[in-house]
Amino acid sequence: MQIFVTGASGFVGGRLVRVLTARTDIRVTVAARGTSFTCPEAEQVVRFDDLSTASFSAELIGVDTVVHCAARVHVMNDQEADPLAAFRRANVEGTLNLARQAAAAGVKRFVFLSSIKVNGESTAPGMPFTADQVGNPSDPYGVSKMEAEQGLRELASTTGMEVVIIRPVLVYGPGVKANFRSMMRWLHKGVPLPFGAIHNARSLVALDNLVDLIVTCASHPAAANQTFMVSDGEDLSTTTLLRKMAYALGKPARLLPVPAALLSAGANMLGKRSLSQRLCGSLQVDIAKTRSVLGWVPPLSVDEALKVTASDFMENEKK
Repeated sequence: MQIFVTGASGFVGGRLVRVLTARTDIRVTVAARGTSFTCPEAEQVVRFDDLSTASFSAELIGVDTVVHCAARVHVMNDQEADPLAAFRRANVEGTLNLARQAAAAGVKRFVFLSSIKVNGESTAPGMPFTADQVGNPSDPYGVSKMEAEQGLRELASTTGMEVVIIRPVLVYGPGVKANFRSMMRWLHKGVPLPFGAIHNARSLVALDNLVDLIVTCASHPAAANQTFMVSDGEDLSTTTLLRKMAYALGKPARLLPVPAALLSAGANMLGKRSLSQRLCGSLQVDIAKTRSVLGWVPPLSVDEALKVTASDFMENEKK
């Protein structure tokens, strides 16, 4: 089987390529932006500068499945004059440029790594997002991912190329950065945190669980033209997550029981409403369709995944 992967220098794409190249039944071609990325395990590395104009016609001949992980990702305090235009160029035009070339080259399947932001930013308690709900994105990144999904479905209907869409929630694992890593660092240092009384519910997905689902979707017959949610199958409050994280780090969780309403009010006053929402609000997804259609079960439990993540964090903290 020949698989063409974009985004191999990223958090998810990099792990995916390592898993695929370890298998003897799969040949991997990697598309990478710029000239600095190397991947000796891949059969070929294809260079490009702008995905919306790049040509891969020759390299896509003979490919069975494209897995598209590359994207302009959501960033805080975006400095672009027109963020939506920038997201559309990378995530809509870039995705569809690649997909059209894949269809023309006879590629059978196109797996698209989308985002839970297509559905929205939060859920009411006990009302998780489902894969077949109408999208309701609230920021330019989510809008661009939804528009890319729509374009891919239209392309599938006119060309016959199968499209599989995966909407991950927050991904964590070895090498995780941003707020997740910051929380690990605070816990590792024993810093008291005001998150001991947060009773929300959030879905997360371990990196290896997400990669396992991507690999499944690359060839599973029942995945064709479907949209799937993915998570670890165990929703956690922020308080519970931090306690589990501290346990994985071998540290006590010094969590102060500050009411969530007080935290939210303070964050809003400081202009940190989005951070408050992620820490205090709920965002759950229902993976029942993923389980039933594909027979898929997350290989790692939350505790197992946090243990691996914490081990990698502590190893890197020594350097």
